[in-house]
Amino acid sequence: MKRLFLALSTLLCITSVSAGNSEYVNPFIGTSNFGATHPGAQYPNGLASVSPFNVAFGGDTNPTKKDDSWNSRGYIYENGYLTGFSHLNLSGVGCPEAGVLLLMPTAGKLMLEAEKYGSTYSNEQAKPGYYQAFLDKYKIKAEVTSTLRTGLSRFTFPKGKSHILMNLGLGLTNETGGMINVVSNTEIEGMRTLGTFCYHSEDVRPVYFVAQFNKPAISHGVWKKMPAYKNVEADWVGYNDTVKPYFNYSAPMAGDDVGAWFDFDTTEDEQVLVKIGISFVSIENARANLQAEQPSFDFENTYSSNIKAWDSYLNRVEVEGKQDDKVKFYSALYHTLIHPSIFQDVNGDYPLNGANGVGNTSGNRYTVYSLWDTNRNVHPLLSLLYPELQEDIVKSAIAMSKESGWLPKWELYGMETQVMVGDPATPMIADTYLRGIQNYDIEAAYKAMVRSADQQIDNLIRPESKDYLRLGYVPYDDEGPYDGSVSTSLEYYLADYSLSQLARSLGKLDDHKRYLQRAMQYRKLFDKETGMLRPKNRNGNWLIPYDPELGKNFEPAPGYIEGNAWNYRFYVPFDTPGLIQLLGGEQEFYNELNATFETDNFDMANEPDITYPFLYNFIPGKEAKTGERVRNLISTHFSTAPGGIPGNDDTGTLSAWLVFSMMGIYPISPAVMDYAVFTPTFSSVKINLNSDYYKGKTFKIQKANGGIVEFDGKPLSVPFISHRVITKGGTLQVN
Repeated sequence: MKRLFLALSTLLCITSVSAGNSEYVNPFIGTSNFGATHPGAQYPNGLASVSPFNVAFGGDTNPTKKDDSWNSRGYIYENGYLTGFSHLNLSGVGCPEAGVLLLMPTAGKLMLEAEKYGSTYSNEQAKPGYYQAFLDKYKIKAEVTSTLRTGLSRFTFPKGKSHILMNLGLGLTNETGGMINVVSNTEIEGMRTLGTFCYHSEDVRPVYFVAQFNKPAISHGVWKKMPAYKNVEADWVGYNDTVKPYFNYSAPMAGDDVGAWFDFDTTEDEQVLVKIGISFVSIENARANLQAEQPSFDFENTYSSNIKAWDSYLNRVEVEGKQDDKVKFYSALYHTLIHPSIFQDVNGDYPLNGANGVGNTSGNRYTVYSLWDTNRNVHPLLSLLYPELQEDIVKSAIAMSKESGWLPKWELYGMETQVMVGDPATPMIADTYLRGIQNYDIEAAYKAMVRSADQQIDNLIRPESKDYLRLGYVPYDDEGPYDGSVSTSLEYYLADYSLSQLARSLGKLDDHKRYLQRAMQYRKLFDKETGMLRPKNRNGNWLIPYDPELGKNFEPAPGYIEGNAWNYRFYVPFDTPGLIQLLGGEQEFYNELNATFETDNFDMANEPDITYPFLYNFIPGKEAKTGERVRNLISTHFSTAPGGIPGNDDTGTLSAWLVFSMMGIYPISPAVMDYAVFTPTFSSVKINLNSDYYKGKTFKIQKANGGIVEFDGKPLSVPFISHRVITKGGTLQVN
């Protein structure tokens, strides 16, 4: 049956509870075109979420054919075969992980193989905190919502034999293994192993859960996948011969592929509700989380609380403009508020970072730090709109450094995955501090930054530190296919620049000078002949042969990671004026910047070059080109369709680009407090500033006519505005 992609105004069949900007959010945006978002029920920065899982087997045309294609998504809009609702999910990441704890309602004959019990579905609907679908095979309506650490499902069954399955074998993670235990005819508990994110084999951790039902089961059982058995016991008849059921079994069962089921006799349209609490500490904590956040089975109130939480965040920005533009804008803002995620339990417990043991906090502890991506714009956005959230994110990062000795790089569920290159926590924390958000142990943070910057041997964050400190760049001699010596060098320069600016603000002037000098060594990689930042070896010789377009199609390219030389050509965001001079002046820079777009060497779907549309602001007389480029990129790459994000959202980074771009301001670099100014999408933007952090009450951006660029009625001398000015409040008018 063909699924419906409904208009937002008709999405929900439950009582409307939103009177805020959550009504403009379309969670289906990004669920196609490798955006890797999910449409499930999500609480702001929630650890738990409840999302449909449809990537294990084939879609509408052949639902029983398994799809073995690699992907990092638990849900793909075009797929049509659902095998459950997962309760731990990531949004916009580039490697498969989580997508576990799958709950699946069925009816009629009990089946235990997901390939067989899965179903096509129709009438999909989604809003923040809510998802529903109709399971065609069983005539079951499935609805889900969530809190920070729990999920709540409501299944409306037909008359007859009905079942609810908890599958611990199926998932998106690379890991296998779990334990399940039927506690009573209304409760299941257990754990599921996950990890090996981006194939980093050292990262493995269990997630614990407790599931409770509002109706006692009339019977139950557990299953375990086994080697193939043929012609065995009579009670196996009708089951796949590799799945062994254990009827009315009430003891822990462990294995690579285990699950449990509850049986019910349901009347027509009878509803059975299931609530699931999760924890990364223990089953007991999962049960406590469930009791604290979901004491009853009140679906309407749980959903109402969820969407009110979303409105409290999304209403920080008020825009006036077209309906579709509002949908794009608020959906993007929504996606920036999924990660980082709450990690501590309701009692404050959380797993220590990089170590065994349990820590405890009185505040919020966060996880999922995709910092190579998010240091560029997500954290500046949070600092501007949600400084209280960004403060806790920094506090959590500093706590990680105290526990493991290192700041996070790509931290996930208390594990450092070491994914991507550079030292991204340094620019993230330095940028936050310079924006005036400073209620944390900055000296501890500074100590950890210095360790990353200066330690030559066994440096977890900067493994190429020895060469970098000796040569002033990372040579290509020993790089692997995805190391990227130039890319790594440029990330180190950015981190050193950020550290230099933080050092200056802390009165550490010798450190300021030293790290600033390091950052300016990017000039060692500038090749006058090609105008590129080009790989060098340890002897100081350029890489030969050299093709600046190699890597354009994401193939490995010596010197660059996830891109080519063009994508990294202007990636010195802290010293664009200096780079302009290296390239021969403003006209030459303008020509080469244009060439980046006109030769199809700009990649909107990846991070290294996403600041390039705003670099026209550095060229006097060419500032209007920024608005022109931005408008074209928005219309070309972003929409309200499922493929409305141009690629992997990278935990909100592409969405943050869109939010800033539609408002008409963009942060030009971490640790630089200026925003580029250009024509906004909306006729009016109003930012409601957090008065606990910033002096101003509101900052407004208004679209003007006749070439006006004014702040509070006075012309801006340059097309930039500082964070300090914005947060004092006022009105910016831009043509």
